[in-house]
Order: sequence, then C-alpha cells, then structure tokens
Amino acid sequence: MKTIVVSGVNLRKGGTLAILKDCLQFLSASMVPEGWRIVAIVHNKSLCEFDGIEYIELPDTIKSWARRLWCEYVTMNEISKQLSPVTLWLSLHDTSPRVKAERQAVYCQTSFPFYKSSWRDLLFNYKIVFFSHFTRFAYQINVNSNKYLIVQQPWLRDGLSKLLGVEKNRFVVAPPQPSEIQINPEKIYCKGYTFIYPAAPDCHKNFQVLCEASARLEKEIGVGKFSVVLTIDGNENRYTRWLKKQWGHVQSLSFVGFLSRERLYGYYQESDCLMFPSKIETWGLPISEFKSFNRPILASDLPYAQGAAGGATKVSFFDPNDPERLKDMMLRLINGDESFLNSIEAETIEEPVAYNWKELFDYLLA
Repeated sequence: MKTIVVSGVNLRKGGTLAILKDCLQFLSASMVPEGWRIVAIVHNKSLCEFDGIEYIELPDTIKSWARRLWCEYVTMNEISKQLSPVTLWLSLHDTSPRVKAERQAVYCQTSFPFYKSSWRDLLFNYKIVFFSHFTRFAYQINVNSNKYLIVQQPWLRDGLSKLLGVEKNRFVVAPPQPSEIQINPEKIYCKGYTFIYPAAPDCHKNFQVLCEASARLEKEIGVGKFSVVLTIDGNENRYTRWLKKQWGHVQSLSFVGFLSRERLYGYYQESDCLMFPSKIETWGLPISEFKSFNRPILASDLPYAQGAAGGATKVSFFDPNDPERLKDMMLRLINGDESFLNSIEAETIEEPVAYNWKELFDYLLA
C-alpha cells in the first residue's frame, strides 16, 4: 500500500490549521478511496479528524522550540522508519524533517523571515522577534531534501529562493481559495459608514494605525458618521490591552472580539469597506474573501496585499505606518468619493502553480 504522511504537529489555530484540515479533507475524500494509506502527525486529532486517516498525536512538541527541533529531526525519523515505505512525506509547517521517504515536500506557511520587527514587538510580544529569526534558520535546515517547496504567492517564492539558495522551479505556488460559507442570518447593525478589520490579536497585525486614524477622523467629523469593527475585545494579551487603553475612548471603534467564520461573513455583508493594515502575511485571506462583495478595500502597500487583491475592483494601498494618510482615505470614502480606488489585475503566475489540492498532489507525486 502506498503511504502519504502529512505532518502538522504545530498547527492548532487560524489559517495554518485551516490548511491542514483542507489537506486532510481532500486526502480523505479522494486518495483514501483509491487505496492510499494516509497518516497524519498532529498535535490533537480532534482538531482535524476525517474518515480513513490514521493519526499520530504529539501534543508535547509545542512546549518549546527545542522540543520542536527534536521532534523534526529525531522523532520524525523514527516514525518514518516505523511507517516505511513512505511514498510522500509532506510537512505543512515550514521545517524539513529528517525522514526516510521516497520524496519530501514542505509547505512554507510563514513569511516571518522577511518581517522587519520594531521596538513595539519586543515590548508586547518578544517571541515574534525571535520567531522571525528562528524561522529563517529553520527553513534552511535540510531544505534540499525536498522535491518541492510550496508557497502561497510568487513574491514569497522569489524571496525564499534567494534566502535558501533553492531554484525557483522547485517552488509550487498554491494560492489559497476562499471556502464557501453559510452567512449567519442574524442582522448586524452598524452606525454610519462601516469599516471592518478581521485579524488575530497579534502586534504585527498593526491595529494601532487604524485606531489612531479613527481617533483623528472622529475628532474631525464627530461621532455617528462611521464605525470601525475590530475582531478583538481588548483583553486577549498585553498588546490588545494597550490598544484598548489608548483608544478605548474612541466611540467609533467597536471591539467585537473573535467572530466565527459564519458571523464574520455576516459582518462582511453589512460592511462598506475592508481594512487590512497588517505588516506581514503569507496571503491575507480576508482580502480574498471580501473581493466577492465588490466593495472598497484599503490595504497595506506591501507585496502580500498586492497579490491577494488581484482581481479586486476597488482597492487602494497605504503606508501601514501613516495614520494621517489612512484617515484621509477613510474620509473620502465616507463622503462618497471612490475616485482613488483602482482595479487590480490578477497576477499571472509562472509554473509550477496549483489552484487546488488535486493539482498540488499531482506535482508532489509525479
């Protein structure tokens, strides 16, 4: 029996977990019926359980980077020998383990090697600074054992090719596709022109530029003309507590907290404009999700956002460190001026490229 091993021990939440679930769902539906043995190495199988897949749980690997490295280069090697022969070993979390397999591939899920950290990162979450350096180191270990490296955007292929010294033709670009969501029927009421920024409560998400722009705008035009929906509640961590302390008095800011996918799409439906000031992303999925509503998008003037916005019809980019410029753009939209928005042509991606899991596994198994 041919065997595919999918390793995702470090994937527990957010977009990275979604990729693990999508991958296993495809393998369960398409490869298991064809007689393939699928083994998933995960933190907890309850996070991603699908029919026909064997699970190996390694819950302790997330406790430290030292344990993570030991897992990748010692534990995984032992597991690969036990499962031998392995046709394909797919690592979905950036590192290239030392394993016994006919072929390997790694999904590069983070762009943090290219993140320019600031003093604020050290203050609110020093781990982000260390993580950016750790991932640059981790990417390089054993990288040449892979037949392919998988990335979500061409700019990341270009950057990692240069960083790792790996030829570009060994990178498969696999743009994520927004899933269909049943919109929550609950009516959502927002005051005035509504902006929304859906993001996790991390300091690199750069909520502060939007909060400051909103404070300046409210001071200029008053309360009730607009609202800004933030998917944080201000109590998650040191960073969000600081945000709430600094800008909690701004009445136009709505700290609504975490939203389920269904409820988020309900907010999308009622919002006039998507904001996305994040300073680093591998993709920027909300940009892709919001494109279908054909409404304005204001996003950081950075490569990830430019790629994710391809195909959108009403987009403008801004310096993620300039709240005054962002405030002016928000004011123009509130006043009905969309003349500064542009259509963004979808980027033509050079081969190899895969637009779904079938196309990707065709590459990996060829």
